[in-house]
Amino acid sequence: MIAIMESNNTALDLQQFFPTDLQIQKIETTSDTVYIWMKSRTRSITCPKCKKECKIYHAVHKRKVQDLPVWGKRTILMLSIYEFECENPDCSCVSTTENFNGFLNGYSRMTERLLDLVTGLALETSCEGAARILNSMNIAISGDTVIRTLIKRYEKQPLPSCGSCVGVDDFSFKKRHKYGTIIVDEETHTPVAILDGRDENTLKAWLEQNKHVTTITRDRASAYARAIEEILPDAMQIADRFHLHQNLLEAVNKILGREVPATTAIPHAEKTTMSEKSEQQEIPNPIDRKKNHCYCG
Repeated sequence: MIAIMESNNTALDLQQFFPTDLQIQKIETTSDTVYIWMKSRTRSITCPKCKKECKIYHAVHKRKVQDLPVWGKRTILMLSIYEFECENPDCSCVSTTENFNGFLNGYSRMTERLLDLVTGLALETSCEGAARILNSMNIAISGDTVIRTLIKRYEKQPLPSCGSCVGVDDFSFKKRHKYGTIIVDEETHTPVAILDGRDENTLKAWLEQNKHVTTITRDRASAYARAIEEILPDAMQIADRFHLHQNLLEAVNKILGREVPATTAIPHAEKTTMSEKSEQQEIPNPIDRKKNHCYCG
């Protein structure tokens, strides 16, 4: 049964946690969910392209967005927001939808502050672990959604700069299914790029944009070596110690497997039977057994 919360005080108390341009119209609750109907009061927005003010309404959109829990219950925002038309004829942006200073983001089904919580938990735990924690907080989300959130947040980050010495290695997004390449700044020991794929074309594209690199540590993968030789022929390539040790052990094991038989027979001493032992035993002299006796001739 849905209970309608008509108290103005309750609406005002919640209003302070939302943008001023979003006005609460109605609140309804169920046993595990809070529904909040909100309407935009915006009269104009700034065009993201030409930065000019837009005052002409282009359309009204209804959006259903999940927000941070209220009273420990799942919170769904039922929004009525405006799309504004750009009046600048030279602007490539025909229309744009309001985001309330970053409260909403594009067509995401979650508010930005909820996505901040998702991102923070995923970075501190794991994607699946974060999903389980969020589900226990009555936030509907899956592990796959957490992964997609992290990828979108990562793609929006500015490309970090790196020094002249970097390390290159591959890793698996999903073992035996999908692999990637990670590039680390050897001076700061921080990742500077995560590339989709581990072939030479993937590394070439990154090296084309970072030709200031002079030293690269890598494993002995031929794909990386070819990419470096083609794009940065003067760069020094260093095989890292881990893979050197690994390759050395593999070479030693290969030689030992070729030169030394897999099974070596170890000769055992021949066992002596009980009958042979009895024959080998000396029969004691009766006189010796009576050496303490005296005999008279």
